[in-house]
Amino acid sequence: MPKLENPVLMATIGAAQGLRGEVRVKSYTADPTALGDYGNLHGEDGRTFEILEIREAKNVVVVRFRGINDRNAAEALNGIDLYIDRDNLPDEELEDDEFYYADLEGLEAVDQDGKSYGTVSAVYDFGAGDLLELKGPGRRPALIPFSEAAVLEIDLEGGRILIDPEAAGLTGSPEDDGPAPSFPRKGK
Repeated sequence: MPKLENPVLMATIGAAQGLRGEVRVKSYTADPTALGDYGNLHGEDGRTFEILEIREAKNVVVVRFRGINDRNAAEALNGIDLYIDRDNLPDEELEDDEFYYADLEGLEAVDQDGKSYGTVSAVYDFGAGDLLELKGPGRRPALIPFSEAAVLEIDLEGGRILIDPEAAGLTGSPEDDGPAPSFPRKGK
């Protein structure tokens, strides 16, 4: 990939579509068909990709890139992540509840008492809502919901997010302090 100052993952190329060099692309933009509005995309393999055509298909977009004219060339692109430089994102002001995923990564997750639960290492969307992955020294990675109940405040300038550990599933509620349930073993 050309050296981008601050790369932002925009999409991942999937399987070939048809015989003319089109590919299925998982877009991470709010409007998947707007992927081409950000300028050329840069692959992690060092290539630059210019979108010639884009159309929606179920939960992906079908894209034709300049220079990719047959199925063999399209199949060779499978799995390539596509990036733009952060400076190519729109300059417009985001709403209070809107964030670029790239801006959330690296923020420290703390509770009301200042206890740290790690830093945001990734943001995932598996279809049922966004999840933040927290990693910290001596801790296993944890996924928490990126919801108003779990994430109370986001302070980009301060480099932290304020979380409710109970709503985030990091601690149990006082009612849950009883013994863990036991299940009978099946014998032969």
